[in-house]
Amino acid sequence: MANATPLPREGQILVDIQDMSMLKDIKKAISMVKGVGKITIPRRRKLSSYDRSIRDIEEGRVYKYDSLDDLKKEIEG
Repeated sequence: MANATPLPREGQILVDIQDMSMLKDIKKAISMVKGVGKITIPRRRKLSSYDRSIRDIEEGRVYKYDSLDDLKKEIEG
């Protein structure tokens, strides 16, 4: 006879939500499931200006100009 491993008493499920406008409905639906004790929505950490700058570089949101005059022309329109 094989040894059976007992199920843990508590666990967690991570759900990725693409449409945040549905968050309230999803939270309500999950709370209706038998055995769900608590629903926690983690807060996002506010990024510093340095971290936002690094993210911009990594995601390609960087502009390159040949001269300062070219940048001024772009800003002035």
